[in-house]
Amino acid sequence: MSAHAALLADGRLHLQHGPIDCLCRAEGPAEEIRRAYAQAVAAFPAILPALCAELALLRTKLPAPLPTAAVARAMHRACLPYAARFITPMAAVAGAVADHVLAALIRGRHLGRAFVDNGGDIAFHLAPGERLQCGMVTDLAAPAIDAILLLDAAAPGRGVATSGRACKGRGGRSFSLGIADAVTVLAPTAAEADAAATVIANAVDLPGHPSIVRRPAAAIDPDSDLGTIAVTWSVGPLAAEEIDRALAAGRRLAEHWVREGRILAAALALRGRMMVTGTPIGAPFRMENAV
Repeated sequence: MSAHAALLADGRLHLQHGPIDCLCRAEGPAEEIRRAYAQAVAAFPAILPALCAELALLRTKLPAPLPTAAVARAMHRACLPYAARFITPMAAVAGAVADHVLAALIRGRHLGRAFVDNGGDIAFHLAPGERLQCGMVTDLAAPAIDAILLLDAAAPGRGVATSGRACKGRGGRSFSLGIADAVTVLAPTAAEADAAATVIANAVDLPGHPSIVRRPAAAIDPDSDLGTIAVTWSVGPLAAEEIDRALAAGRRLAEHWVREGRILAAALALRGRMMVTGTPIGAPFRMENAV
């Protein structure tokens, strides 16, 4: 299995290696873009082998020993603040890879904007004065842009990640302990956003509700780092009050971490309803169409 790189017709760079699938875009002078893409291509092939070499450790519940590879260390750092709950460094793998590829792409380059989108977890670069719009899709079964995050270079956030029931049971590639359709988090890095989104999405829940079907993670995917922990498989009918109660549970957690400075903002969605918390310092965070 080898890494592949291709320049797409729309100017984006596609990088793929096993489960890692990144779409990259750089904006600036043509020569700067060419060099930026070359740097990303050069850095990309080493990522997956390094992660595989420490996979057993990365699937270990935190707290656990610090890994050695750069991306693995970033995963560990992003997840460690949540070690009081069940979490492994794998909760931040997509975001940490996006951060790493972006760092290689922008190193020494003069670019106005750039981003690396690794399966919906996005690391981005904004030069002073630049802004970026990021669409939020809350239901993979009926994909549409349900809201728009407006990001500004003046804000400290440089990572966006989404977690929730866009999981293996509904066509996605991850598991959730909760019932949120989507939880999108803005944080200083994509790895930090990835870890926080996972934990907040787990908190959007109605424990013991008869409409919620759960299965052991290992029964669905024997390689899951969650082992025998029950993950959400399907969610049946919910009353409006129940939807709001589940969302409020996740929002309380998000509000706490906004106050602590771990994240900058979060948007939580379930069954067409949305709750938002947090505003980055120095710049607007607007979730258009929020309920």
